[in-house]
Amino acid sequence: MPTSAPTRLHSPVVRLFSALLGLLPSQCALCRAWPGEVLCGTCLDQFAVPVPRCVRCAIAVPPGQPTCGACLRDPPFLDECVAACDYDWPWSACIARFKFAGEAGWAAPLAAVLARHPRTPHLLDTADLVLPMPLSAERLRERGFNQSLELARRLAPGRCDAHLLLRPVHTSPQAGLSRHDRLRNLRGVFAVGSSSASAVRGRTVLLVDDVMTTGASLAAAAQVLRQVGAARVNALVLARTPAPGNA
Repeated sequence: MPTSAPTRLHSPVVRLFSALLGLLPSQCALCRAWPGEVLCGTCLDQFAVPVPRCVRCAIAVPPGQPTCGACLRDPPFLDECVAACDYDWPWSACIARFKFAGEAGWAAPLAAVLARHPRTPHLLDTADLVLPMPLSAERLRERGFNQSLELARRLAPGRCDAHLLLRPVHTSPQAGLSRHDRLRNLRGVFAVGSSSASAVRGRTVLLVDDVMTTGASLAAAAQVLRQVGAARVNALVLARTPAPGNA
């Protein structure tokens, strides 16, 4: 007798239940303090401390060095990139629950981590357009929601546009690929509809994403936005994968 299909963790009912849980008193997911926020202030003060980062790619750099060597040699399409934390414990575990386990209730506390960064208000205030990094239709069906959109909605309520930057081409997962291979894998993946190009021309665009690994996806998206006339493209990401040897 065939076994029944497993329950999809990202079903609308599960996502609604996860969101409702966020309204109830709870304990901190990190230190287990009770009662408290999902991420308590003490843990945020300990684990979400801004560190010196390259202004163009958000990789950690020594104090007083605004730009990393790689961005000096080959300036990226991004004008500024801000990361709230490293993609390391505890944030890697929190993001995995949010992104892969369908726990949409994590959107609010993780957006709050982003909002704490000193540069976040400036990037939001100066943005003409706030765009979440898009998912392909196949990936959206698989996950049930776009985690970048959920973050952007909470950072810029009523201002983010989920339909301007598109990802009409589905690609295989990027995990394990080098930056060069990621860039090659992303050629032609992002697009701006012809009817939307005028909305981008001459504007400052802010891209919002959850995790930045090599920066290839953000670079490919920024390049497309530049091609249709964006004056400036910035990025705001929750977590940045540390450089090898710095993890």
